[in-house]
Amino acid sequence: MSGHNRWSKIKHTKAASDAKKSKGWTKLLKEITVAAKSGGDPSGNPRLRTAVDKARAGNIPNDTIKRSILKGSGELGADSYEELTYEVYGPGGTAVVVEILTDNRNRTAGEIRKLLERHNGKLAASGSVLYLFHKQGHLVYEKDAVSEDALMEAALEVGAEDVRADGDIFLVVTEPGKTFDVKDALEKKGLAPSHTEVGMYPDNSVHLEGKEAETMFKLVQTLEDHDDVQNVYANYDIDDALLEQLSA
Repeated sequence: MSGHNRWSKIKHTKAASDAKKSKGWTKLLKEITVAAKSGGDPSGNPRLRTAVDKARAGNIPNDTIKRSILKGSGELGADSYEELTYEVYGPGGTAVVVEILTDNRNRTAGEIRKLLERHNGKLAASGSVLYLFHKQGHLVYEKDAVSEDALMEAALEVGAEDVRADGDIFLVVTEPGKTFDVKDALEKKGLAPSHTEVGMYPDNSVHLEGKEAETMFKLVQTLEDHDDVQNVYANYDIDDALLEQLSA
């Protein structure tokens, strides 16, 4: 989904995501295993902290989470996954970044190419898409749960880069490495976010309508459904009314 309105519109796809919980568990545990290779302590490993928080939010049992961490750290014998980033051109001149974890590069590459062909997407040259995105931490607050002035003052005091309104939420933006320090500090002030994520976000978006919007939506949904795709970031924007229609 597009960067600037990602969070105000994510609610439209939540129901569909909940229906795929078992597949989601597999992806979350795979991410924990890979993230734990850089250190098994979530407090000193932001990527692992993100994955563990998502797993807990998805009601994955703590024992299952711990086993994945031990696999990643090598204590239980790590699964072998390769990390890949695909840069893609989508309908209407949109840009897409696809993050992948796979145990078979050739199989995944073939499957992703076929998927792109069916939805008017194509692989882009290395570097031709990534420069349009920047890694950031995002903390999401519902507008009806917090005062903008209070959140702004507290967030900037604890080191956030920016606070901005986005539809029916406030978005606290941080440097990737400071995301959880900011989150912890805000929680101590009684300001717990409804969602926290470190990801790739576009500087600008491309507005789509009609058939291009429908094709783009299906492309992103199909990519996210693929077993080896961990994250999909795209710079498209679709009006709320059409997005609700496509998500139904």
